Formats: sequence, C-alpha cells, structure tokens
Amino acid sequence: MTSRNGLICFTNCLLPMEDGSLVEKDLWIDERRGVVVDSQKTFFLRKQRPDRVINMEGNIVSPGFIDIQINGAYGFDFSVYEGDPDAYRRGLSTVAEKMVETGVTSLVPTIITQEKSLYPTLLSLLRPYAHPNGATLLGWHAEGPFLQEAKRGAHAPLYIRSAPNGFASFEDMYGAQNLVVKEDWVMDENVPVGVRIITAAPEICGVLDAVRDLRQRGIVFSIGHSVASTNVATEAVRRGASLITHLFNAMPQLHHRDPSIIGLLGASPHINGPFSPIAGTPPAPMSPVSPTTPSPHGSLRDTTKAQSEAFDDHETPPQTPMSVATRAAGKVPRLGLHLDKGKVADLEFERPFYELIVDGIHSHPNSVKLAYNVYPEGCILITDAMKILDPHLKDGVHEWRDGKRFVKEGVKLYLEGTDTLAGSVVTLDTCVRNFSLFTGCSLGEAIKCATFNPARCLGIENRKGTLRPGADADLVVLDRSGNVLRTWVRGKEVWNGN
Repeated sequence: MTSRNGLICFTNCLLPMEDGSLVEKDLWIDERRGVVVDSQKTFFLRKQRPDRVINMEGNIVSPGFIDIQINGAYGFDFSVYEGDPDAYRRGLSTVAEKMVETGVTSLVPTIITQEKSLYPTLLSLLRPYAHPNGATLLGWHAEGPFLQEAKRGAHAPLYIRSAPNGFASFEDMYGAQNLVVKEDWVMDENVPVGVRIITAAPEICGVLDAVRDLRQRGIVFSIGHSVASTNVATEAVRRGASLITHLFNAMPQLHHRDPSIIGLLGASPHINGPFSPIAGTPPAPMSPVSPTTPSPHGSLRDTTKAQSEAFDDHETPPQTPMSVATRAAGKVPRLGLHLDKGKVADLEFERPFYELIVDGIHSHPNSVKLAYNVYPEGCILITDAMKILDPHLKDGVHEWRDGKRFVKEGVKLYLEGTDTLAGSVVTLDTCVRNFSLFTGCSLGEAIKCATFNPARCLGIENRKGTLRPGADADLVVLDRSGNVLRTWVRGKEVWNGN
C-alpha cells in the first residue's frame, strides 16, 4: 500500500532525539524520495498533508541501526573469497536483506588481515551499495594488516605487516585507487571510494606517519590491536585518529601509571593541552614487523589460543614507561589554571569515539558502564559478529573455516574442543537492550549509541542515524522493551515481524 502523494505520517509514537531523549511526536516521510520531511514546512508552505497515516500504537520509531564493525552474518564471511565474484556479491546481498530483521539498516563490512593480493579484489567488491530491499553497505572497514602481533587475536600472523613508508605502505597494501576521494557516491560527496575505516596499531613502524594523510582523505583511523602507550595513543589522536576498535579488547589493560588506549576516554586537559609535557614529542615506534618474514607464532592455520577478533590471547610486551624527566616536567603551568567552577579547559583535543561489544562476554557490564559514564558522547555499539550471526540459528556445533568448528551456546561462541572464545554472535538490537540494562541509561540513550554516534563518527549524520528533515528514511520500529517490530529502508518497509 502506497500513498498517492508519497507522504506518510507515523503517529502515536516516540521519536529518539539526537540528545538521547524520547519525544512523543509525529514523523513524516516521503516514501517516493525515501527521505524524512519537515512536517511544518510541508503542511504550511507546500499545503500538503500525508495521504497515509500509520498509528504506531505508542512504539518507538527510531533511525535504523548502524553497525560499523561486522565480520559476517547468515553464513557469509566478508573475509573469505573463493574466486567467484558473483557468489561473493550474492553473499553480500543475503546479509543486506536479512540484517534488517535486527534493526540494522546500514553496515560497514569488516575484513580481517588478508594476504596482500586479495585486498584489491575484496575492497573492490565491498564498495558502497544501496540494496533495494535491505541494508545499505557503507563501504569497508579494513582491520589489519598493520597490527601489533601480540594483540593479533584471530588475525593470521603470517600476513601482519609494518608500514615502513608511511601512507605509501597503506596505498601499496590496499591499492591507491581504493584510498582516493571521488564525488559520485549515492549518499555523500567527497568521500573515499569504498574505504570508511582502517584499524591499525599506531606504535607499529610507519603507521603514525600515515594517520594525517588518511584523515585528510575522509578515512576514519581507528586505534586497535595495539599496545600503544599513553604518549603514542595521544599523538595518534592529535594527528587525526578518531576511533578506538572494540574498547578493552586486544589492547593493554588499564594501568594507573600509563592508562594507554583506554585512558583516552578520560584524557586530561593538562596532558593534551599546549603545556603538555609530551606535546610536540614524537613517540618512538616499536620495532617493525618484517613485511616478508613469517611470524614465529605460526601460519594462517595457527591453532593457538588466538582465535577471537577482539580478545587478547597473548602476553602484552612491555610498554615504554614515561621517563623521569617527563614526569618531572608534568607540573601544571600557572596559565593552565582557572577559577570557574564546572568549566573544563577548552583545548584543541577531541577524544575519539570508541566501540563496545555489549554481549556480556567481551566486556563485563561494569566495564561497559564505566566507559559510558566517562565519555557517553563517544560510545558506539558494534557486534563484531562472525558469519554465524543469525538470530534463528540453534545452539550446537557449526562449521567455521580451515576445518575448524564453532560451538554456539546462546550468545557465547567458542571453538569445538576448547574453551577459547571465538568472536561474537550477538545482534545489534540485543546490544542496545543490554547496554540500557548494563549502564542504567534510558533506551533512547542506548539507541543513540547505535544510530547517531556511529553516523557522526563516519561523518554522515546529515543522512543516516538521525530523523532530521532530508535524512534517509531508514527506520526501525521498536516496542518499549527495545524489540524490533518493523524495519524501513529509504521509505520502504522491508521487514515486518508480524
């Protein structure tokens, strides 16, 4: 059923606002153009009213969820290419069509560390794609190969690399054509063709030198699979890093003398300001990983504990401690003090966004709440899900890759015959509900972490993750307990749970 003039009004509903509140208000969309419209201007200036009114019975009409880190779903693995591009595209289409039942209307397919020759093919196939009846693929997230081997997780040690030539090493690995800016994408102008996010370890030789060039091309540089010290992590943010990959996982634990990557959430104005003892002091990179020599830890079929994308299964090498001279120089200068209660020094340092896998396994609920309380505006919910993600999949033993098999027990996933956790199988709507329970925040605030915050991180908040007039009419209807009831993509209903 369609309206004659294309206008639809959703009434008797709660709308999530960009500040995390839920407001009882009507929402108008134009189903022909697939966008949200300004009801006041449409009614008073255009003299039009919706031809179709849908009573939402007090439910929540939210922007569609955005998953910026997902490795696969519904039996398809984004990182596995078997030589048939058509089969790969069918796999992408299947994921796009089925993900909408979990409320996801946009996603960033993530590929883990690959053999170099595969990148041009995979990245070409993962360019942005607006599925007519499913979720929009926003481009790709390359997690690796410029990672810290000690925090590699499931990434094949044989393919982990350093970046001795800085940005040129990134161009050489991914293909320069995949890192250029063009103006012909379906949603935004001046965006990179395909690339959205690159996860790398800034302490690896040459990586820090590439951050600024990547940022200038509109690419989100995410700190992850890293043992970066506070100094190195801070310098990466200064140069343009704007995201932390799956916070708490594949990084050093929080230490009070050097809080490392996790400490960026509570970054002190003193440490990051113009009087910082580390300002202008480039950190020394760690020893480079050989681009040609295989790792002593094993090969692509390594069967050690390192199987999860996010979990830390190796000892962390010692970090470079802050020197005595650096600590001694850490006195707060007189010019950095002020007397205004509640005022925070306004310095040119923006804390990065951070991802959380909220399945109750990758991070304890107390850790989730702690991170959110420290920096709510930077929180982004992700699944980091494996190909086994499927809300209809029964518990039991399932095939994975390289002859290995999963055991699924609810949202817990581990390798058969071991107690080694093997990634995530949680859906994003479950993460939203869990997040509200773990932190005590409202459902509207939890929704913001799966909609507006990831859109802001990607720089697309004018079109996705919002109900602003002119935004794409990607909508998920939730009951007041956060369960998905219906999903719309660009003004078209693509899934109905009834």
